[in-house]
Amino acid sequence: MNNKKTGLNSLLEILLVSTRLGLTSFGGPVAHLGYFHTEYIRRRKWMDEKSYADLVALCQFLPGPASSQVGIGIGVMRAGVLGGIVSFIGFTLPSVIALILFALLLQGFDVGTAGWIHGLKVVAVAVVAHAILGMAQNLTPDLKRKAIALFALVVTLLWQTAYSQVSVILLSALIGYFIYRDQKETTDAKINFPVSKLFATICLVLFFALLFLLPILREVTSLSWVAMFDSFYRSGSLVFGGGHVVLPLLEREFVPTGWLSEEAFLAGYGATQAVPGPLFTFAAYLGTVINGWQGGLLATFAIFLPAFLLILGTLPFWDALRRNPKIKAALMGVNAAVVGILVSAFYQPIWTSSILAPIDFAFAAILFSMLVYWKLPPWVVVVTGAVGGALINLI
Repeated sequence: MNNKKTGLNSLLEILLVSTRLGLTSFGGPVAHLGYFHTEYIRRRKWMDEKSYADLVALCQFLPGPASSQVGIGIGVMRAGVLGGIVSFIGFTLPSVIALILFALLLQGFDVGTAGWIHGLKVVAVAVVAHAILGMAQNLTPDLKRKAIALFALVVTLLWQTAYSQVSVILLSALIGYFIYRDQKETTDAKINFPVSKLFATICLVLFFALLFLLPILREVTSLSWVAMFDSFYRSGSLVFGGGHVVLPLLEREFVPTGWLSEEAFLAGYGATQAVPGPLFTFAAYLGTVINGWQGGLLATFAIFLPAFLLILGTLPFWDALRRNPKIKAALMGVNAAVVGILVSAFYQPIWTSSILAPIDFAFAAILFSMLVYWKLPPWVVVVTGAVGGALINLI
């Protein structure tokens, strides 16, 4: 089933449905995919189950925010490229506006000493610990992939430069290729997308051109907005594994270079857990802290642009790609490395700047239990973190 529709009514329908999802979709990428399935597949039947499963598989295969890319893909299949853009805007804009406003309000506070800010940093400990456990279970099921994850952890912890994550990801892809290239995959279903191969090729060329030319342009011009665009674009291009993994890439782009303080960075990361929609909207907060609301919009555009170019660039070629065992083998290595990178980021900067005393560790354990065992909504955990942090500060 491929109920592609065009026209203003269809675009308006996509905008209304995706905006409602953007206002209510708490819980991270996996939860978002569940919301999409309920709304788009079960209720509205815009795609059949198999097509949706294939689209999700493609987005898991690509770097970038998987849930956002699925939303874009559904919009494209419903109403072409414009449908994808409208679907993205509806799902993303509510959290972008909320985080820009939060960043503007935060500028009047001393974020280094505020107790509620420290509470949000402890929330980040619980959230990332939860992400690590879930991802490790799925992405490192055997000893070989656990070894790749350990390699990524050690290298990114001891060699903290702008190139360490990229180098680790490329090496892990190579290791995965050699270890898993002979594994057989059986996928028989075929799926067609309403994007021409010419348009897709242009998108892919643009993706790689920006990835390689922006750093050169940054050095040549020395303009701050070019440097900012490059940092966010590169972070959005190199993230395998979802929104939580963008944390170490962004932290190492902006904190050591002095764009913003570690306290402000982690406060925003905590706040991002409290809003619905994709975690990549954290960029809107960072851009606003660095350069006002205009910076927030530029950062949002820059970090999501690779996701757009990749999903539009690979849709027509996905059927052949997913049957290629060598490509899938490389991605198995990359996904394992993501776990190691995330553990590295969990220690530095999250743990080292948040858990400063036994009471912080106890509070983090309570928040972790609320999130993982009692399965309370993330916004409840975030509010508890902010209030608890303020109370601890009074003790």
